[in-house]
Amino acid sequence: MGRGGGSDKTQGGAAPTADDIERIGRAVLAELPEPFRGHVQGVVIRVQDFADEQTLADMDIEDPFDLLGLYHGVPVGHASEFAPPRQDVDMIFLYRRPLLDYWCDSGLPLADIVRNTLIHEIGHHFGYSDDDMERIEFGEG
Repeated sequence: MGRGGGSDKTQGGAAPTADDIERIGRAVLAELPEPFRGHVQGVVIRVQDFADEQTLADMDIEDPFDLLGLYHGVPVGHASEFAPPRQDVDMIFLYRRPLLDYWCDSGLPLADIVRNTLIHEIGHHFGYSDDDMERIEFGEG
């Protein structure tokens, strides 16, 4: 299916909601092995339809469907004890419409797509870059 199109994969034709995607994300966090689970205990999962315009501009992304998720916060081990107290919390954003679009186009189970996106963003929480994760995924380092 193309962008914005319907899918026969949903029950009764209704697309999965933000709550459905958040539920999948929470299940993924609960299944993480220790010590990872302890490090993401305070991380908030926020589901939005799309990334906001500023985020897309900051990341030089023109098509909002190109961003499935985003980690926002200070990676584990990068916080300074001398820095002022933080006023925000670590968050992982999952972008519902791009996730659903990818789901429709790929034929993969939605839970797998959300899980892979969340694990990728958790990698950023641990301080891995996209290049680091690609090397790990493909066994190049």
